Amino acid sequence: MSEFWIYFQIGLKHVLDIHAYDHVLFLIALTVPYTFKDWKRILLLVSVFTIGHTLALLLSVFGIVAVKVSLVEFLIPITILITAFYHLFTAGKAAKNDGLNLIFFVTLFFGIIHGLGFSNYFKTILGGSATSKLVPLGEFALGIEAAQIVVVFVVLVLSYIVQTVFRFSKRDWALVMSAFIVGVVIPMIVESPIWNR
Repeated sequence: MSEFWIYFQIGLKHVLDIHAYDHVLFLIALTVPYTFKDWKRILLLVSVFTIGHTLALLLSVFGIVAVKVSLVEFLIPITILITAFYHLFTAGKAAKNDGLNLIFFVTLFFGIIHGLGFSNYFKTILGGSATSKLVPLGEFALGIEAAQIVVVFVVLVLSYIVQTVFRFSKRDWALVMSAFIVGVVIPMIVESPIWNR
């Protein structure tokens, strides 16, 4: 049980790390247009991210995929930017809750990219063969999922407060938060190590 808790905590800290806020930014960008009544769709999106993240770690652990760190550090804020722009331009429009759309694919892609970004560190904390890393990888994925649900819950509570107490419309909330995220992410893209060749 204690080994489970170790990797579960690493997953929690991976998402909730204040110095690596790109993950939280993505979750905010993903969640802002939704309310508590959309909890099934949000849970599905969060799970799609976790699947992508875990798949990337799995491919990396088995040596199937390796990507340059500078490329990954560039793609992470790009994916956040795409998500924020999507909600910026679709704010106030009727939600299409059926079928897969751009956000599902971006979420899966972000999970894969973020997993690749974390893969080198993950491989260093685990010794042994690739197959011995499968159970810790699952425990880590559960920690990620739990932390993401916490972040999403906080965003939904803030959204509820802003929309009921301060009388922001759902559209205005999505516009303001998406614009804020765009403003935070653009400097991350500009300062990306990919530009230093």
